[in-house]
Amino acid sequence: MDLNGRPDPPTEAGEKETLVGFLDFQRATLRWKCEGLTPEQLGTPSIDPSSMTLHGLIRHLTENELGWFVGTFTDEPVVYPYATPERPEGDWIGLDPRHYAADLYRYDQAVERARAVIADLDPDAVGEDEGRRFSLRWVLVHMIEEYARHNGHADLLRERLDGSTGE
Repeated sequence: MDLNGRPDPPTEAGEKETLVGFLDFQRATLRWKCEGLTPEQLGTPSIDPSSMTLHGLIRHLTENELGWFVGTFTDEPVVYPYATPERPEGDWIGLDPRHYAADLYRYDQAVERARAVIADLDPDAVGEDEGRRFSLRWVLVHMIEEYARHNGHADLLRERLDGSTGE
């Protein structure tokens, strides 16, 4: 664990353990960036003209966890909790601070479901999403990239909200 409670990725491990370690570090970074703020702060856009918020990032990455892991590597239909065909940006809009705790719980559940889905898969395992085939390796690297990019956004949002900075 690092000083902020995030799990250090392994420095000597196999491919899958290394990739999952880096993904878990990025997941913990998002949680860390949201800690200590009020639900109202978490839903406050702070970099004009963007309407992006930390609360929205939690919802967006919930849907990414479900889509990329459950949707690609199981036969289960994915029910996205926020976005719909009528409201494709539903993960980013319509935020209610009263629902943040429930949204964070839903995020944690999506992460746990993703972990369970890939627990016994090899990096070479291939799944399908919308007619395209993806290896688990590709999805893990993509999700690390997705989190890292959004954690950069989270850094800026958090600094603007309360001055906190950090990696």
